[in-house]
Amino acid sequence: MKTDSIADHEFADFIAGNRITVNGYLNKVMWCFVATGPALVWGIKGGVFNNIEYATCLYISLTVVVLSFIHMMLRKFIPDSVFTGLFALTSLDMLIVYMSVSHVAIHLTWFLVPLLSLLFCDKIVYAYAVALNYVLMVAATWYSSDFLSSFSTRFDSQRAYFLNEIGGFTIETLVMLISGYTIVKLAGDYFRELFRQNKVIIEKDKSMKEKMDILDSMVEIYDNVNLISFVDSTEMSLRSEAQEKHGIDMTTQTHTLMNQRIKNQIMPDQLDAFLTFTNIKTVRSRLSQKKIISADFIDVVSGWFRAQYITVDATVDGIPNTVIYVTRNVDEEKRREEHLVRISMTDEMTRLYNRRCYDEDLIELRENALPEQFVIFSVDVNGLKTVNDTKGHAAGDELIKGAADCLTLTIGNHGKVYRTGGDEFMAVVYTDDPEELRNAIHARAAGWHGIYCEKISVSIGYAAYASDSEATIDDLERRADADMYAEKESYYRKNGIDRRR
Repeated sequence: MKTDSIADHEFADFIAGNRITVNGYLNKVMWCFVATGPALVWGIKGGVFNNIEYATCLYISLTVVVLSFIHMMLRKFIPDSVFTGLFALTSLDMLIVYMSVSHVAIHLTWFLVPLLSLLFCDKIVYAYAVALNYVLMVAATWYSSDFLSSFSTRFDSQRAYFLNEIGGFTIETLVMLISGYTIVKLAGDYFRELFRQNKVIIEKDKSMKEKMDILDSMVEIYDNVNLISFVDSTEMSLRSEAQEKHGIDMTTQTHTLMNQRIKNQIMPDQLDAFLTFTNIKTVRSRLSQKKIISADFIDVVSGWFRAQYITVDATVDGIPNTVIYVTRNVDEEKRREEHLVRISMTDEMTRLYNRRCYDEDLIELRENALPEQFVIFSVDVNGLKTVNDTKGHAAGDELIKGAADCLTLTIGNHGKVYRTGGDEFMAVVYTDDPEELRNAIHARAAGWHGIYCEKISVSIGYAAYASDSEATIDDLERRADADMYAEKESYYRKNGIDRRR
């Protein structure tokens, strides 16, 4: 609808421009008619026009000069106006009427004005020209019939002559009206459709140019850009200077030439996934009703890269006809993502894994069978509140960091250590001797010395899966906490500390 509206607007502009052009030619025709007077003078002298006076010739030329000048002024100030065109046609009609009543034989010339009006490609203008021409023709014929009938023996009265003449003129006028209207309508419809089609072509060219501009931009952004057509089964690398099309045999070929080259650099453990994603036989169905599909893989040379299929042109049902296959290095992006994930999973003070990481790891552990060596440790710093109250929070933070260091250095590659609260730690460990590991942590804590605090003490509890193979991960967590609190109670009793105070 928008295209049709624009086309109609452009057609109206065309008609206005056409009026300017036709008015220009009509003005030239009118100035040419100035020569009608002198031509009639030569006819009188030659004995051709015996019933015309010399004054008539002068009046004709003067009248044409005046009318031509007025029309020239109208063209100057309102060149595309319908009135300017109607004035020219009316002026020509007036000239013909004057010549007719002056007894100049101009029977054929009566139809000159309607014929000229066809040039405007306007049904209203044409209808005006035919109607005015017919009215003036009737009036002029009636006025001249008395004079002309006297030269004919076929008619016994002025009325008979008039009816005979005007009957022929009426039939000719009807024929001209119908044929001329058909011509004007066909011409208008033709030009209107021409503008509509031209607008559609312009819109398509604009759309194609925009797509090509996008493709040019993509060529600069991406490492590889491949244009794949499912219509003619071809591929073309847009980064290649030659940009040569290569045929794709959809019956036997599963991968484009580009992917056959890229697959040689894929990490071995990702090769199957890459071949599945880039299978050219399934791309069209997977991309149906979608704008883009993508997947990330690792290049053994340059690291992570992202492969994407992007729909460029599709059927009305959303099935892609033309797609762009691109690859872009995202190794830095992946590293940044990993860094952000690591930050979100890490405790800022101790650089241990945080509570969120612990909870997510437990979810994964619940979904899988626990190995025989699985052990959960629960660790708590003793006397942290007293240190905070007496020596300040800097000393308390030193104790938390000290406990974290002792756990990390002792557990090492045996598992992961998490800070799950203020002075609370959890560890997921794989060991055959958890008691030995607990003693090792205590021994390392006994040898610790800080700036604000001379020593550190921690309570440690654990629960081993080997002790109860029916226990769930949550059961082991509760048992480890209970064991830790039991050791904490023992620590306070041994050191004579009343926890209630």
